[in-house]
Amino acid sequence: MRRSLVTGGAGFIGSNFVRHLLAVADDSVTVLDKLTYAGSRSSLEGLDPDRVSVVTGDIADAVLVDRLFSGHDLVVHFAAETHNDNSLRDPGPFLHSNIVGTYTLLEAARKHGIRFHHVSTDEVYGDLELDDPARFTELTPYNPSSPYSSTKAASDLLVRAWVRSFGVRATISNCSNNYGPFQHVEKFIPRQITNVLQGQRPRLYGDGLNVRDWIHTEDHSSAVLAVIDRGTIGETYLIGADGERSNIEVVRTLLRLMGEPETAFDLVRDRVGHDRRYAIDSTRLRSELGWTPRFVDFEAGLTHTIEWYRDHSPWWEPGKEAVEALYGATGQ
Repeated sequence: MRRSLVTGGAGFIGSNFVRHLLAVADDSVTVLDKLTYAGSRSSLEGLDPDRVSVVTGDIADAVLVDRLFSGHDLVVHFAAETHNDNSLRDPGPFLHSNIVGTYTLLEAARKHGIRFHHVSTDEVYGDLELDDPARFTELTPYNPSSPYSSTKAASDLLVRAWVRSFGVRATISNCSNNYGPFQHVEKFIPRQITNVLQGQRPRLYGDGLNVRDWIHTEDHSSAVLAVIDRGTIGETYLIGADGERSNIEVVRTLLRLMGEPETAFDLVRDRVGHDRRYAIDSTRLRSELGWTPRFVDFEAGLTHTIEWYRDHSPWWEPGKEAVEALYGATGQ
């Protein structure tokens, strides 16, 4: 049985990966999570306690990290500060977790010789014009726009350097925007869904034409596992499911699926430095590793996600008021 350590495993993408890993592999899993507002033990409820344990702690705590690494065969690094709006309000935590935290993990991986996979974002590449036919590839130059994406870019470069300089056995994946169960209500899709469920109108930045490339979190999980099991050490793989949609299109679809008029939303002042378009070319992942997405029907995926939030209001309601208060303070 492989012993896997998953950082950030109580967060949205991390907890879904833990669930996927337990379903398709024989791993035992230790979750290392700081359990900030974005992580919750409840995201791991119902999993076999004989196969999953949770350690509360900071990935920048070198003593704790060293102790945990000594008992594991694989580290999958999801832990990060991820919300762009928060990075604009206070970049400090993003530097601490995304840069110092990743450095701490890499030093432990170097010491213990552990296989290491680093999970990153397509936002490190900046953005594309709406009418540009190009998509991001593994060769696209980094051009981050925000404190969040710049710290993720820095963490990617640290991983590459530790592979080349110290022989750390690492891979990197950069993924497009995820959606699905257990996503915090500060994020775009769950915020709109929960607004409608509470009788509030969805709110869109700017003109709503910004494009994101959506992927169901289950497909992200299967792709990450493919990279871990079959990827080439030192290489980067882009994860995407050909899910480009404008924000306004996503909101209109959500409203229609929830029985509301497609015009029942408001446009608000745009976010500073708001990237215009993301688009992933996942050809390498598919051709080299044989991966394909399962959740290619976006409306079906949204329907399932809507139903999950409707059925799990005790999970998201406690944090909803605070999120809306933050947005309300800026008129967004």
